[in-house]
Amino acid sequence: MRQRFAHNEAMWPQFKEEYFRELAEKRELADIILEKIRSADVTLLFAARNEKFNNAVALKEYLEKGI
Repeated sequence: MRQRFAHNEAMWPQFKEEYFRELAEKRELADIILEKIRSADVTLLFAARNEKFNNAVALKEYLEKGI
């Protein structure tokens, strides 16, 4: 999924949709992060060069929506 996306802005909506679906399958992990956020700051790291279109940005959006 990430290789196909290759940080191409045009593929961003499709990447997020697929990534959110993957996160939903691992809901217990997202719940752990949400629990940590309630009591402390959480830093999301990424290795991509693109600061606007990467998995950390997508994860932040996913967590903020409380999906």
